[in-house]
Amino acid sequence: MRFSQKLDKLTTGAAYTSALRHVRSAIRRPGRALSVEEIINSIDQTRFEPLRRRYHAVTDAVGWSKYLDLNEWVAIHLNRARHLGLDSSPTMDILDIGCGAGYFLYIAKKFGHGILGVDMDLLPMFGELTKLLGVPRVTTRIEAFQPLPHLPRQFDFITAHRICFNGHKSKNLWGVAEWKFFLDDLTHYLKPDGRVDLQLNPERDGSFYSPELKTYFESRGAAVYNDEVLFPSGVLNRASKSGR
Repeated sequence: MRFSQKLDKLTTGAAYTSALRHVRSAIRRPGRALSVEEIINSIDQTRFEPLRRRYHAVTDAVGWSKYLDLNEWVAIHLNRARHLGLDSSPTMDILDIGCGAGYFLYIAKKFGHGILGVDMDLLPMFGELTKLLGVPRVTTRIEAFQPLPHLPRQFDFITAHRICFNGHKSKNLWGVAEWKFFLDDLTHYLKPDGRVDLQLNPERDGSFYSPELKTYFESRGAAVYNDEVLFPSGVLNRASKSGR
């Protein structure tokens, strides 16, 4: 491929599409059909309904109670799981950072994967939901230049969705140094051929990252497109060993 073609891929997002296609082709098997209705029906409604009614009535939960809409959030996370190929991959160990209510990991478990979540313990509703769904969770706050707490194993796939731990919409928004520390720390919990998928939130100006940060992600082998930063199989570990 000529240099001009490679440059065009980076600017059009084709590099991201190519990386995602490569990831999926490496793990492809016939996908398992699983509908939103089937997932919702598998949740114990005799436990969920009292929880939903209670938190809809709690003033402090206003704004968070939207996550109790199973039709909306199960659909969102089922689409996310399919986008990442979890419906068609061999069994993996998955770590989800900022797991929230636990719907994504619950769906991943339905597809046969091993799961673990990481999140803060500030909202009792999320603690009750993850417990109801049977989603194991390590409670911690992700902070700049602070390593993750000890985790019990390494993972095939580490994900984070709608990231807020990076100083989102604050004066302490992470730059290259903070992300380098975080990504280096992730490699301790990533299997040699493991992959990482990060999905960022838009900042106040509508951007997901600065040009400098996008360049840094790409220098470590990531495919970057819109809100998503994808490190395909083994890429992050190889970049870490090379000192990037």
